[in-house]
Amino acid sequence: MVEEKMGGCWSQTKDQFDNLEKHTQWGIDFVEKYTKFVKERSEIELNYARQMRNLSKKYQPKKKDEDENKYTWCRAFHSTLNELNDYAGQHEVIAENMMSQIIAELTRYSQEIKTERKTHFHDGRKAQQHIEAGWKQLESCKRKFERDCKEADRAQQYFEKMDADINVTKADVEKARQQAQMRHQMASDSKSEYSSYLQKFNQEQNEHYYTIIPNIFQKIQAMEEKRIERMGESLKTFAEVDRQILPIIGKCLDGMTQAAESIESKTDSSQVIESYKSGFEPPGDVEFEDYGQAMKRTVSETSLTNSRSENKPERSSKSKTKTLWPFIKKNKGSNPEDFSHLPPEQRRKKLQAKIDDINKDIQKEMDQRDALTKMKEVYIKNPQMGDPNSVDPRLAEIAHNIEKLQVEAQKFEGWLAEVEGRMPVKSDTSRRTSTVYETQNSTPPTNNNCAQDRESSPDGSYTEEPSSEVQTSNESKVQPETAESGDEFDDAEEDMLPTIGTCKALYPFEGHNEGTIAITEGELLYVIEEDKGDGWTRVRRNEEEEGYVPTSYVEVFLDSNAKDS
Repeated sequence: MVEEKMGGCWSQTKDQFDNLEKHTQWGIDFVEKYTKFVKERSEIELNYARQMRNLSKKYQPKKKDEDENKYTWCRAFHSTLNELNDYAGQHEVIAENMMSQIIAELTRYSQEIKTERKTHFHDGRKAQQHIEAGWKQLESCKRKFERDCKEADRAQQYFEKMDADINVTKADVEKARQQAQMRHQMASDSKSEYSSYLQKFNQEQNEHYYTIIPNIFQKIQAMEEKRIERMGESLKTFAEVDRQILPIIGKCLDGMTQAAESIESKTDSSQVIESYKSGFEPPGDVEFEDYGQAMKRTVSETSLTNSRSENKPERSSKSKTKTLWPFIKKNKGSNPEDFSHLPPEQRRKKLQAKIDDINKDIQKEMDQRDALTKMKEVYIKNPQMGDPNSVDPRLAEIAHNIEKLQVEAQKFEGWLAEVEGRMPVKSDTSRRTSTVYETQNSTPPTNNNCAQDRESSPDGSYTEEPSSEVQTSNESKVQPETAESGDEFDDAEEDMLPTIGTCKALYPFEGHNEGTIAITEGELLYVIEEDKGDGWTRVRRNEEEEGYVPTSYVEVFLDSNAKDS
């Protein structure tokens, strides 16, 4: 019933064959246009996903920023970046599904409908050509019948004329009569042929317009309605492809929200304390110096002036027995291996982390050694499985690696013990394997001044408080070496930095910390290095005495050339 209804509807346009052909072609063109639209949409999704992935990758933490993971707000941002990467992946899924579920399907369907349409309209044209040929044949039969009738009429008239004329012979009349009869017979035959073909044509025409063409149009109509349905399905899929990923995108957004809610300001604030806690004790109260009495001021000035060069070792000794606020100065080169550029607490953490890493490496090597040892035992018991001697080179290499790592661990353990105030017992082995013990030898080291570098504040290290035993037994050995050679301050002193200005001391400064210089109120000195942002200015009293003083204790007057530079 549905097909009859469709056929009836489209059969009403049986005289619009060409227009229907144009309409169906426009429908196929529309499918191809929609396919191109979906393809461009999928390309937009892919480009968007690619840009989102690149954005997420761009802001991912680098190896040098690994410390960021200590803070909840940094971790929350990193989690957001990961969720954004997953979010971008869902847009790639949209593009992939559109390619497979819409574009590929419609491309294949377009080829099918083109072939089907071509077949239907070919059949329609063939039927149309057949009925047109029948019509032409019918017209030819009709014209032949018409000509034969006229010829028969003329022959009859001629016969009657000849029969009435008395002058005509009987033979001519008989001939005219036979001609007229022949023409009448031909007209009769033409009439029969015309009548027969007319009946046949009317039957074919009826079949053409009421059976053949309606069936063809019915197929074309079914094809067109199927095309429209496929368009509807594709449009629905277009929306469903997006709808399918919404739950996953929702999870990505939920993950971003959870990451934001995981931020804890108190925890991050505590982490800052944990990260930057130096371990230094605050300095004690500054003693009051009474300059009101002339005699006392004279004595103070005399004692300060005369004792500067004599009491240098004593100030250095004080710096070892009293912990001051960190004397910060950035190293010009890379950070030292023993982390001596860090405050005690941070240095302890770094050393402990380094020791833990080395111990993990040692354990890995030992596991490999155990596995190879077992393999060698199997080879010994079953020679056909392998040569036991083939394992020996690798075992020797692992043994060498373990020994090397143990020496490395011992070196860092020595530095850790030093920073914790627990200097290890001296031994010949430890002196050979750890630079921290080389400073205890009676012979000064020639190529490793690590300990002296740590004690020299201007090089970026911090003054620490070693045990009293070490101080008592080695003060006389270490101090001269520190004063003469081995730290960067003395190396820089050989170069004699040029003066860039002068300064006036606003307050007295005792200069207990090694690398500093004692000054008195009102004293004038030369400036050889500006404050680099660490709160210290490098000054020189004469060719032999120079050091650092707090910038807030002096009033600096730079030369114009220094300012311009």
